[in-house]
Amino acid sequence: MIIINANIYTMDDNNTVVQNGYIKTENAKITEIGTMPCTIEDDGDVFDAEGKNLYPGFIDAHTHLGMFEDSLCFEGDDGNESTEPVTPQMRAVDGANPLDGYFYEARRAGITTVLISPGSTNPVAGQIAAIKTFGKRIDNMIVKAPAGIKFSLGENPKSVYNDKERMPITRMAIAAVIRETLKKAEKYYNDKNKYMSDSENNDPPEYDEGSESLCRLFSGEISAHFHAHRADDIFTAVRLCEEFGIKCVIVHGTEGHLICGELKDKCVGVLSGPFMTDRSKPELKALTPMSPGIIDESGIPTAIITDHPETPIQYLTLCAAVAVREGMDKTSALSSITRTAAEICGIQDRVGSVEVGKDADFVIFDGEPFDITKKPEAVIINGIMVY
Repeated sequence: MIIINANIYTMDDNNTVVQNGYIKTENAKITEIGTMPCTIEDDGDVFDAEGKNLYPGFIDAHTHLGMFEDSLCFEGDDGNESTEPVTPQMRAVDGANPLDGYFYEARRAGITTVLISPGSTNPVAGQIAAIKTFGKRIDNMIVKAPAGIKFSLGENPKSVYNDKERMPITRMAIAAVIRETLKKAEKYYNDKNKYMSDSENNDPPEYDEGSESLCRLFSGEISAHFHAHRADDIFTAVRLCEEFGIKCVIVHGTEGHLICGELKDKCVGVLSGPFMTDRSKPELKALTPMSPGIIDESGIPTAIITDHPETPIQYLTLCAAVAVREGMDKTSALSSITRTAAEICGIQDRVGSVEVGKDADFVIFDGEPFDITKKPEAVIINGIMVY
């Protein structure tokens, strides 16, 4: 595909805008970016943007898309394996249904990549997957899997296991369960490395699927994504990650705007949201759409999320627009659903900006995406027009 006559908002490191530009793609990748005129091969599939604005495909960095399905109750509820508090072996790719109707809603809104996560009932919940929103078989849609391990703190695991009258029902116990799980996995990781480096003098650890799943945390390949709303839970997440030398991402961070000074030097990213929802439980009492702007302004990498289905995924750009209305810099808000989201989630080699070598994922607007009266004119995923 060749796209011509587009104003290209690359969202690269310099936030370059190519006026009246073109993009060439091949085999689902971007091969060339330039300024018109453009040489067009005879067999080129040409799309004329007619002076409209082109952006990288949008990223929702925390969802349960396809795991809590459209119009279904228990039949389509596959996000929480709440029979056990520690389930790192659970994989989002095994629970998400790519034919769920909301995948179409996501594409139609210009969202081309999502992170799908197990839910928040378990202290150690399972493996997150980054996938494209176009396809029928999830194996062919994967950007990175696992893209992180989901952990949960606070009221959700407390409530679930209090109802079951079993540990953990306190914040102390939740942290203890996570710490014990990570300690076990750390030993497994170290024993495995000793065996691989010197198999003659060391035995391999007895295979354990849960510990095996956590090894990528210790190698630095992926991050720990911690569901945390309250400030004390956020710092518990940071404390646990610092204890084990693993990368930390805060999911939700509802009270993050209250602790920016204490948080900004902790090398964490915050997936901020959902804030277009009600304060349905005590730990949401500080909920405000001003939060992502305040966190971003303090220098903490910030992405805006819907937490679909808490806020339906098609309203991601509306969430970003509300954040701008409440004080977030407009360029930062756009980055929060493109480049910054990709960087926090470790998928910036594939998506998040319009650069040669990256995936050919674009969304085209006649205007800007934060205008509530506008919707995408075209959505392209892997070089294929999908809307």
